[in-house]
Amino acid sequence: MRNEQGDGPYRVVVNHDDQYSLWPADRENAPGWHDEGTTGDRATCLRRIEDIWTDMRPASLRERMDGPAREEAGGR
Repeated sequence: MRNEQGDGPYRVVVNHDDQYSLWPADRENAPGWHDEGTTGDRATCLRRIEDIWTDMRPASLRERMDGPAREEAGGR
């Protein structure tokens, strides 16, 4: 059972748009979210999210915004 300070355990979850979140390890994931692979206390999971989620834009927005630039560069 989690304590009042929220020390966990938690896990890092990610959705289809590459958005990350903490989720209590003892609960089923919310629809549309799957495990990223990190489990631990709140601080550990938040550090992991900070390390991997460097572009806060949803994947769908990144694709729309970066698409024209990629096409102009010859698809690279």
